[in-house]
Order: sequence, then C-alpha cells, then structure tokens
Amino acid sequence: MWQRIKGKQIHGCDFDRQKPIDKYIVDFYCKRLMLAIEIDGESHQDKEEYDRKRQVRLESLGVQLLRFLDSDVKTNMEGVLWELNRVVKGMLEME
Repeated sequence: MWQRIKGKQIHGCDFDRQKPIDKYIVDFYCKRLMLAIEIDGESHQDKEEYDRKRQVRLESLGVQLLRFLDSDVKTNMEGVLWELNRVVKGMLEME
C-alpha cells in the first residue's frame, strides 16, 4: 500500500508511514487532513476493546481513522485505493 500512496499520489496529499500520534502509532497519516489509515490484519483479532479505546483517543485529538482489512489490501488494492481517493477527495472539498 505504501508504494501506492507515498509521494503525494493521492490527490497531492503527503502521507507518512508508521506515524506516532500521542502514545499510538498509525500505519499511515496525512497531517494536512488529520487522516490516519489503519490496515487491520490478524494482529487486531481479539483486540476490539483496545482498538476502540485507541480510536476514541485519536478522534479526540481530531484525527479521523480510515480502516481497511489486510486481506482487502492484498486481494483488492484497486478497491482500497478507490475508497481512499473518494474519502480524501471529500475531505479536500470540505477544506
């Protein structure tokens, strides 16, 4: 996924990889939009409560989270990128 979003490929937005925010690290982050992307794989199974608390904390800091399943990233990258482009475009239109 990193290969497809780095270098301002998504509507000119700059994303960082493995970005620390507060006491958490998000998979990808766009400072301009305050948008974090999380790729949920097997490591998230049985961690719903932790993920919920983490998301609540990040949202309290003004960060919006967008989640994708690891299996979708692996098998449907174009669909994932389509959704990411849709969300980013909408956020840019609201600026």
